Amino acid sequence: MINFEHISNFSGVTLIIMGSLMFTGVPVSILMESGDHWALISSSILTIVIGSGLWFYKFSTSGTLTRREAYFSVFFTWLAMSFASMLPYLFTGSLDTFADVVFEAVSGITTTGATVMKDIESMPAGLLYWRSMTQWIGGMGIILLGLAIFPMLGMGGAELFVAENSGNLADRIHPRVREIAKWLWIIYLSMTGTLFGLLMVGGMGWFDAVNHAYTTMATGGFSTKNASVGHWDLPSIQYPIIAFMILSGVNYSVLYLAFSGKLKRFWKDEEVKWYAFILLIVTLLVFFLILPDYLGEAGIEKAFRDAFFQVSSILTTTGYATADYTLWGPALSMIFFILFFSGACSGSTSGSIKLTRHILFLKNSMLEFKRIVHPRAIIPVKLNNRVVKGKTMTNIIIFLVLHIFLTVAGIFFVSLFGVDFETNLGIVASALNNIGPALGSAGPADNYSHFPATVKLFLAFYMLLGRLELFTVLVIFTPYFWRRN
Repeated sequence: MINFEHISNFSGVTLIIMGSLMFTGVPVSILMESGDHWALISSSILTIVIGSGLWFYKFSTSGTLTRREAYFSVFFTWLAMSFASMLPYLFTGSLDTFADVVFEAVSGITTTGATVMKDIESMPAGLLYWRSMTQWIGGMGIILLGLAIFPMLGMGGAELFVAENSGNLADRIHPRVREIAKWLWIIYLSMTGTLFGLLMVGGMGWFDAVNHAYTTMATGGFSTKNASVGHWDLPSIQYPIIAFMILSGVNYSVLYLAFSGKLKRFWKDEEVKWYAFILLIVTLLVFFLILPDYLGEAGIEKAFRDAFFQVSSILTTTGYATADYTLWGPALSMIFFILFFSGACSGSTSGSIKLTRHILFLKNSMLEFKRIVHPRAIIPVKLNNRVVKGKTMTNIIIFLVLHIFLTVAGIFFVSLFGVDFETNLGIVASALNNIGPALGSAGPADNYSHFPATVKLFLAFYMLLGRLELFTVLVIFTPYFWRRN
């Protein structure tokens, strides 16, 4: 059936890592004199103790994880990480209700970026640092970090990688998953450090720079300011963030190829081409639509920067804001709402459906017309000149149908609590696609504090569901998963 020893061991080492990273907020709290260092110390110690207990519970270094164990391990570990993320909020007493704590913690670890904080700038610095750190951890997926050190557990970790990454990243680097995992984290760390330096040079203080470096690389969107990145109306800050949001939306296996010097393979990647094309076309469309309102005092450059920033932010599911797109009119609100369901490249830190699924679905749909005309012909779908398996296409179609069903079901459920339709539509789509800002009373200039507790808990579940790309969570609740054969 399921070997819970392996699951316990892996979840334990994951929490130990998370607790250790939690402790890095202590010197930040002391330097910023925010007074929350004891809350972080207590949270860190408790997380490490729980992790150690899970790690040493019937410790086993034999065997490998089965596919079933991998899926359950991912699900259980993300629940454990969500619980650990809550501890600093609970110990500081910074949020009003338990539902708020759950919402903020899950929004962080899933890199959604929606917040219930009414006044972010009044929050203790150590807590804000941890809030950003949770997104940085969740961005790449701490399970990938676990894979990098998995040899110490004596177990194969490739199945975990497949369970968490249902895009083509797992297919591309599966054979050397542990070695590549290390290199992906080196890239992730290097890009985080580079952005931190650029933001410091651009005019940010060190505290804001490290927080925004974390949440940009994770495409998470948590900011230390109430006005998000709009607080710094400086090209020297906003353009580097745009650049790194875009980079973070690229498939990390493709980034690995680029950093390995294989630039031709990077530029030939079909998904990267579509990503660049959509980014360019939508940015220009938004730019020309908002330009008349900017021709006065703001200017053309500001119009382009705001358009480029908001499109990059929503397409990559980062959720930062330099302007409130809901004030740009119904047509532009609809454009951004459509982007909610796009996402960047598969195998990136972004959320949503991902471009690969859209590309393959559209290709298969177009080829279906050809198959109708030539019913006996075998016409396969190809991506990057490689034939896509029929099983993969079935998976994509089921995923899209499930996504539509869950969106509709979510909208119906939230409507029971009296949330207006526009806001309802936005917050459900935003949560399931890990966007952050939504529509209506949950737009870029607003927060989620005014929603009922049940709605917050429901949206937190949807965030987790979206972050693990539906199947990893839903399969746990099927009878087939628990049958012996």
